[in-house]
Amino acid sequence: MTGSSQRPLRVDAARNAELLVRAAWRAFIESGPEVPLDEIARRAGVGVATLYRRFPSKDDLLLAVMEWRYAEHIQPAVARALVDTDPWRAVVTAMEAAMTIAAEAHSVLRAVREPGALLTGLKERFIADLATIVRRAQDAGVVRADLRASDLPMVIYMLISALRVSADPAEGWRRCFSLLLAGLRPDSGIPLPDSPLDDC
Repeated sequence: MTGSSQRPLRVDAARNAELLVRAAWRAFIESGPEVPLDEIARRAGVGVATLYRRFPSKDDLLLAVMEWRYAEHIQPAVARALVDTDPWRAVVTAMEAAMTIAAEAHSVLRAVREPGALLTGLKERFIADLATIVRRAQDAGVVRADLRASDLPMVIYMLISALRVSADPAEGWRRCFSLLLAGLRPDSGIPLPDSPLDDC
């Protein structure tokens, strides 16, 4: 929860950081992206100065929240997918885990000024693992052979974009997800066009 590039925190500082991150998650989910930081500190049972000492900016706190949710939910699902003996189930498991958290964190992501830039590290880690999972599924013949690793960030972006227009962000993405999964199958019958970059 402290971030891989930071030194370990003292026990009390680590406890306060965890309290703040969990309180921030609940606050954003319950009250939306505009919840003030002093309300988060109040919910965590610490002073505002403690919050700012650990998280100098709102984006620092939001990143910690997303790193926590990634470690708690997405990373274990990806780890299972990487060793799953059913390659198709592995693809579904990894992508569904990411989308479930993205949907739950809709209010958190709306609070970030530039979510793409803030979450770059998490996205790169997930896409790298997903590429390995998809490549194994392609080798097994259960994912279309013309899907490229470079397609995966756009595929995830399309799904996350569905959250912005859905009347029910928590569940509305699942229909789009099912449609996407059908398109990943090798028997979809619709070949993928070349990317414009292929002609460069």
